[in-house]
Amino acid sequence: MLSGRDACKDELVNCAQEDAKIVCLEADLGGRNHPFQQRFPDRFYNIGIAEMAAIDMCTGLAAAGFKPFFTTFAPFAALRCAEAIKLSLGYMGQPITVIGAYGGVSGGWFGTTHHSLEDVGAVRLFPGIRIACPYGETETRQVLRNAAHGSEPCYIRLGRNDVYPDLERSAEFDTLIVEQGYRASHPVTLVSVGEKATQLCIAAKQELGEINHLHLCYVDNASLHHLMPDIARLPGPLVVVEEHRRAGSVAAELALSMPHKQVLSYTPNDDWPQYGGSQDDVLAGLNFSLERLLTTIKDIIYAKEHV
Repeated sequence: MLSGRDACKDELVNCAQEDAKIVCLEADLGGRNHPFQQRFPDRFYNIGIAEMAAIDMCTGLAAAGFKPFFTTFAPFAALRCAEAIKLSLGYMGQPITVIGAYGGVSGGWFGTTHHSLEDVGAVRLFPGIRIACPYGETETRQVLRNAAHGSEPCYIRLGRNDVYPDLERSAEFDTLIVEQGYRASHPVTLVSVGEKATQLCIAAKQELGEINHLHLCYVDNASLHHLMPDIARLPGPLVVVEEHRRAGSVAAELALSMPHKQVLSYTPNDDWPQYGGSQDDVLAGLNFSLERLLTTIKDIIYAKEHV
């Protein structure tokens, strides 16, 4: 198994073998052995730490008929480039794919400047951009392939180097991914977005058993609204687990769009991560842990049983 970041690189090479219009831009993250650069050196551009210029370059390439894929740290991709993304991907609808690696606090030791708990919310502000937070190698490869074969602007959020096993899924990729053991009578449904959040939900289900778990991959507003009739039918309160700020979260959009459905948000707290460490260390400092999630679920179940 590969991490999402490595799977994304590998699949981009596979897609580029099939489509000569695919080009790759990197903000000095790929190293000297970047697989795309090794395979297609004339279609690879290391533009250094010039992220806003990279989006402008992608715009020109897209207007000339190419399919640009640009990768950098998630905070620099989504926040430093916000205006360029708004205009080129949102307003102009150029078929550019921006890959935000090191999403959430997966950068760990890189520190607060390189953490990204706001990226998905920032990009979700701009209509017309498809946003994916894949989990596991298979899902990441499919998301990348969808972007390569499609004509929509895309933002893909990845972690760093952690490897996650694939979830079992239905044959149709874009349908709801509900983990095995689904029961209409279960008192709570967990909804996971992203790698670490999905890992927490899987662990919580293994611990408690009596809950449902829905994993969402595409989380732009258009994708969420397409799925809302099915999401609304899920039993019990929804607990949306995200390695993201509450503001701009998927939970916020679901709650606003489904006023008759109880939607609760489980995210890191509002503190700034002050110290470096592993991803788990930083998340623990933000009180985003399995222990707290289990307590939250048990409190909901207890409240339902004692109404």
